[in-house]
Amino acid sequence: MKNTALTHIHEALGAKMVPFTGYNMPVQYKGVNSEHLAVRNSVGVFDVSHMGEFHLKGEHALALIQKITSNDASKLFDGKIQYSCFPNYDGGIVDDLLVYRLASDEYMLVVNASNMQKDWDWISKHNDLGVQMTDLSDAMSLLAVQGPNTAKALQSLTKIDLAGMKYYTFEKGNFAGFNDIIVSATGYTGSGGFEIYMPNEAAESIWNAVFKAGAEYDIQPCGLAARDTLRLEMGFCLYGNDINDTTSPIEAGLGWITKFTKDFVNAENLKQQKEQGVHKKLVGFELTQRGIPRHDYTILDKESNPIGVVTSGTMSPSLGKGIGMGYVTTENSKVDTEIFIQIRKKAVPAKVVRLPFFKG
Repeated sequence: MKNTALTHIHEALGAKMVPFTGYNMPVQYKGVNSEHLAVRNSVGVFDVSHMGEFHLKGEHALALIQKITSNDASKLFDGKIQYSCFPNYDGGIVDDLLVYRLASDEYMLVVNASNMQKDWDWISKHNDLGVQMTDLSDAMSLLAVQGPNTAKALQSLTKIDLAGMKYYTFEKGNFAGFNDIIVSATGYTGSGGFEIYMPNEAAESIWNAVFKAGAEYDIQPCGLAARDTLRLEMGFCLYGNDINDTTSPIEAGLGWITKFTKDFVNAENLKQQKEQGVHKKLVGFELTQRGIPRHDYTILDKESNPIGVVTSGTMSPSLGKGIGMGYVTTENSKVDTEIFIQIRKKAVPAKVVRLPFFKG
């Protein structure tokens, strides 16, 4: 089990620690609901140092990224970030990722912890262009500082104009006394905030500085459980739950990151899917009676026929109702369609809704 540079701090704070993708990670501190609401209402901090960071450099770096990702990375400029995915040859997804353009010949790819080795192997396999690849994952720490008060809470630590940063952009600069820190206007919570990339040796100092600066905003440490409920309220896909090696980006509602203006792995098949339609679609749903939908629960139609499966589900801390996402047959995917979730022996009524669940 690997530790992050901050594991000892989480343990000292009394976090409940769990094994997660090979790391010893905090799942919660005070409790999921209070951590979730801290992010929705003010500011919370997640240690997400388990994520993978790959550095690609060379004159053909963009060409490699264009070949293996679904989105059009030629649209990026220095300081711009793009959400994308690696399609596989079978119609599924190797992983979803963020692409950071550091310079015209230099990029950082941020990938899921669970897929680090798989992703590295996939990129390496397609790197016949001599692109220099470096795995920075073990040397870097990453904090996600999230919530509506984040810019105000952190501004004293940097000259970077945090409030002026546009969503999905980043700047490199001095932060909390350390140079060359990447401050990124991203995060997977839907409540705004920043992700801060730093060398491991700076992590403890920056963590302490962040909590000191954010004290007046009642800044809270948050665990993986709240990260999951926050992303689900936004309808953001989680790899391994909502997308995987067998789900296509078209089925998953990720057509917006699948650009057929360029050629990429399996583009022809995915284009055919987009034009001809798919048999199943990922939808969001809300329960109309009490209950909590969970991963792998069966989804039924009005005649009790199985039509799909829940991929993510929870009791929404913001909305106070059961919400979830799941794949259903296309004819049952329209908004307001009545469906049922098989929870133990009871078929609990639900309806398909437009994402996100949480409107802010």
